[in-house]
Amino acid sequence: VQLVESGGGSVQVGGSVRLSCVASGRTFSRSYMGWFRRSPGKDREFLATIDWNEGRTGYADSVKGRFTISRDNAKNTVYLQMNDLKPEDTAVYYCAQGPRHPSYSVWGQGTQVTVSS
Repeated sequence: VQLVESGGGSVQVGGSVRLSCVASGRTFSRSYMGWFRRSPGKDREFLATIDWNEGRTGYADSVKGRFTISRDNAKNTVYLQMNDLKPEDTAVYYCAQGPRHPSYSVWGQGTQVTVSS
């Protein structure tokens, strides 16, 4: 199983970014996909999860209403749409896959998002 994130970069405060995570190597019909982030000096933070098969979603309170997780089964891709970005959203963002939430066993390499004013 491999997960490859993309879509990170620099964005201004209030802007939007869409991250992508392409999964390969196994079928994902019974798995969950999650997005996490790690900021300098902080622990890894859960952001959002999606049931690959049924599309049910869940969010951390800190991003609810601003971030949206979605999937494209045909492309084996999970997205994280991030709106109204703030400087505190600056972090390395990771996607992960596992049999259930919050048990994730496969991780991507991460993509950096930097929000500046």
